[in-house]
Amino acid sequence: MSGATGTADFFYREALRLGYVARSAFKLIQIQKQHKLIAPGAAVLDLGCAPGAWLQVACQNLGPLEKGGLVVGVDVKKVKVPSAHCDSRVRTVCADVMALMKQQARAMSPQERGFSVILSDMCPVVSGITTRDEAISCELGMRALSLAVGKIKLKESADYSVTMERFQSSMGPDPDEDGVLRRGGSLVIKFLENEDIPGFNKFCKEKFKKVSLLRPKATRSSSREIYMICEGLR
Repeated sequence: MSGATGTADFFYREALRLGYVARSAFKLIQIQKQHKLIAPGAAVLDLGCAPGAWLQVACQNLGPLEKGGLVVGVDVKKVKVPSAHCDSRVRTVCADVMALMKQQARAMSPQERGFSVILSDMCPVVSGITTRDEAISCELGMRALSLAVGKIKLKESADYSVTMERFQSSMGPDPDEDGVLRRGGSLVIKFLENEDIPGFNKFCKEKFKKVSLLRPKATRSSSREIYMICEGLR
């Protein structure tokens, strides 16, 4: 066994062996190992949390119970908190992220002070129509970004404005202009690779101290997914 299939099967087998509900756990494990986003006692919001593998990895990085912390998973599907690698600090909410108001998200955080890390592993149900899948992926990414940083205010002269305006119009109105990511916090967004990624990247570099792109080793070779990792909200 070799190549893409062998790699995919390796991560699938490892997930079973280690008690993770999906191989996607290894994507966040790699992100965490390289960027150390989740600190002991962190408050983590996991958007598109089904089936729960990222909940498991996030909880593992909260440290011992006495450190505190919280992991809240949101998904349009009802998600049961996995029994392995999760403790009482993990809970899930069944809700459509695209319709989630910032105040609703903030109310899920400790003392309603917002989250220190927001993770978005949301991805469209792939239709096979490339342009459609890319557009939905960007809409999901824009939603995660808006929830994190608040109202997207664009500079007319910025070369990313056209990209951001196009996807911003896909979102409904939200009277709350403030984001739910704390100052200094980190955001991870999954995208399908497309020509609009540079626009998102440039915008995020104005909002965060460090922005990088990563294609985790556990990603299937046939997948076009890529993760934008934004650290240190200004």
